[in-house]
Amino acid sequence: MKLGLQLRLTQTLAPQLIQSLKMLQMPVLKLEQTIRHELATNPLLEEIEDLEAEQDLDAETEIEVNDDSDTTTDEQVDWDTFLGEDEETYKVREQREQTDDRFESSAAKVPNLYDHLAEQLSLLKLSEEEHLIGEYIIGNIDPDGYLTMAVEEMTEELSIEVAKIEAVLAMIQRFDPAGVASKDLRESLLIQLRDRGQEGGLAYRIVQEYIQDLDRKSMQQIAKLMGITAERVQEALSVIKTLNPSPAHGRFDPGAAAVVPDLVVERSGEDFVVFHNDRYVPQLRINSSYRTLIKRGSKSSQDTKKYVRQKLEQARWLLNSINQRRSTMIRVMEAIISRQRDFFEKGSAFLKPLIMEDIAQMVEMNVATISRVSSGKYVQTPLGVYEIKHFFNSGIARSDGEDISKHLVKQRIEEIIGAEPPEKPLSDQEIFRRLNEEGIKLARRTVTKYREELKIKPARLRKRVV
Repeated sequence: MKLGLQLRLTQTLAPQLIQSLKMLQMPVLKLEQTIRHELATNPLLEEIEDLEAEQDLDAETEIEVNDDSDTTTDEQVDWDTFLGEDEETYKVREQREQTDDRFESSAAKVPNLYDHLAEQLSLLKLSEEEHLIGEYIIGNIDPDGYLTMAVEEMTEELSIEVAKIEAVLAMIQRFDPAGVASKDLRESLLIQLRDRGQEGGLAYRIVQEYIQDLDRKSMQQIAKLMGITAERVQEALSVIKTLNPSPAHGRFDPGAAAVVPDLVVERSGEDFVVFHNDRYVPQLRINSSYRTLIKRGSKSSQDTKKYVRQKLEQARWLLNSINQRRSTMIRVMEAIISRQRDFFEKGSAFLKPLIMEDIAQMVEMNVATISRVSSGKYVQTPLGVYEIKHFFNSGIARSDGEDISKHLVKQRIEEIIGAEPPEKPLSDQEIFRRLNEEGIKLARRTVTKYREELKIKPARLRKRVV
């Protein structure tokens, strides 16, 4: 029997980091739901009434928790530092009466993709770290069901091994709806075919090896490349047509629900000012009914003090995450305005090419953070309400020497395809030709890339008999 000492470096995903990242990627209504849940489960938190909000704006700053609380004994804890000196600062608020207007304006909670996937995640037997990784992955899936962040970016953001993230991602890719959490159209279609028990079949092989050729090569050419008959290729294409290019699209849409902006941009003289939309975000403080309990100090039981300390720590994480989310979003939006000033002053036709890396450098943040701020969240401007990621796009050169944004090019591709005859859809080559005639110079393969990003099938799979 041999004894040995082995030194191994392990990585742990901090719950505080996960909470902060989750808060940042939440739209404002989801944030409200989360805060309401915390209010219901953490007795040390209470909501500040509107009339009290101004005088208690900085109440949370009076609550300081030792970062090393796990190694601090109860005798070392100065309970007064949790609460401040003024007993009158905190008052137990009475339950707000629910007015008829508030009741009438409430609506049933609309199921969304995040909740649907999170429920399936909760049914798996996972370690705490795996569960947190799963929540992070789910939070980076767009409404169509596609992953918006590369595994390598997640590794950098979370300081977690690639293998761990890929293992959890593989589990989520088996969730309903089939094809969810895919990196691109090809992977989504392959997952859907695998879910139908057709992995390794002809349709699976065509998607796996020839999906890029479906719009460029004829059925006979594909059949020749694969060494099979054109009839068999036609049968396989009929199967592929039944797959969903956007696995979650339409299934979790909130219908006619209004978009609630997270940020508001207003003009003030020659400048634009950014505000966080706090209308739906409850303002929090520590519940005053626990002041007396904590100030008893050694008179309280060890279990009581441990419980209170834990809840205080959770409250601090929550307050810090909310404040960090607010300041991060405002900083990012201010940087966007500085780069897209012509848009805000003259209109949407003046949207300039802009990439997230540019803003990341300006505000000294990770590109993944900029992506999280931009996706699924909206800003109200003097020109209307826009998703924040609307302002990010790469540039395409025009024949007149000017640059046109990638967003406008993709919009034009959608318009061309939307006007095509259903019995004779346009190939990527034809779309490429039309764009070039309009002075938009880009490669044919770029047309294919943009079409796939729009989750639009190749021409062969769009053909319909009328």
